[in-house]
Amino acid sequence: MSTKISSWPAATPMWVDLGVDDLAAGKAFYAALFGWEFVSGGPDAGEYLLAHLRGRAVAGLGPKQAPGMPTVWTTFLASDDVDLTAGKISAAGGVLIAPPFDVMESGRMALAVDTGGAAFGIWQAGTHIGAERVNEHGALCWNELHTRDLTAAKSFYSDVFDISYQDATEDGLSYSTFRRPLDGREVGGIQHDADIPEDTPNHWLTWFASDDVQGTAERAVVLGSTLLMPVTESPLGRMSMIQAPQGEVFGIIDAPRINE
Repeated sequence: MSTKISSWPAATPMWVDLGVDDLAAGKAFYAALFGWEFVSGGPDAGEYLLAHLRGRAVAGLGPKQAPGMPTVWTTFLASDDVDLTAGKISAAGGVLIAPPFDVMESGRMALAVDTGGAAFGIWQAGTHIGAERVNEHGALCWNELHTRDLTAAKSFYSDVFDISYQDATEDGLSYSTFRRPLDGREVGGIQHDADIPEDTPNHWLTWFASDDVQGTAERAVVLGSTLLMPVTESPLGRMSMIQAPQGEVFGIIDAPRINE
C-alpha cells in the first residue's frame, strides 16, 4: 500500500481519468467494482469528479467533452513545466490536442498525441498532485504504452521526458520498462503490440490493483463488462483485461508495480 502527499517526479504516470457518455452509470460501475466514492472537482469543474478510495484521490471521472469522443482511460505523466514539455512534444513530432492551460488552482495541463497516435496528458501539479493512493485494491498500479513501433515510441518519450529504458523482453513479448530521470526508478512500460486491431490506435493502458483478481473479474462481468483477457497467471501475478459497459478498457493485476 502507498499514499502520496507531495508532487510526483517528472515523467511518472501519476493520474488517469475517464470521460463517459453516462456519468451516473460510470459512477455506479466503479463504486460497485472498486468501492470508489466520488467528490466534486470544485465549483468550476463542471461535472468532473474525483474518485476517492478511503479518503484519497485515485482517478478522475466526468462527462465527455464532445460527442463521439472515444471512451478511454487517459494516462497523465507528471511534468515540472507543462509549457516546456509541450514544446518538446511538438519538437519530437507529437501533436498537441489541447495546448497548456490552467485548471483553476489544481494545476496546469496539456493533452497530446505521440508520433504513433497514442493520446496522453501531462500534468503540472498545483493543489492537485494526481493519485494520492496507489498500489492497493482499486488504485492505480501501472501504466503502459501499447504500440506498433517500439523503437519510435521509445525515441519519442526519451526526447520528451528524458527517460531511460530497461529491456524486459521475454517469451516473445517485446517490452521495455522506462525509468524516470530523477532517480532511475521504473515507473511504466512500453510494449510492442502486434495484435492491436487495425481500427484501434496505439494507446496507453491503465492497470488497477486488485486483492482478488478472479473475484474482481467476475464482479465486472456481473456489472455488464466483457473480459478481453480471462484471468491469467503471469510472472507478475494474476491478471485480467476488462472492457467496461461503456467501452473503456483497463487491466487488473494482483501484484502491483510500485511507482512512487
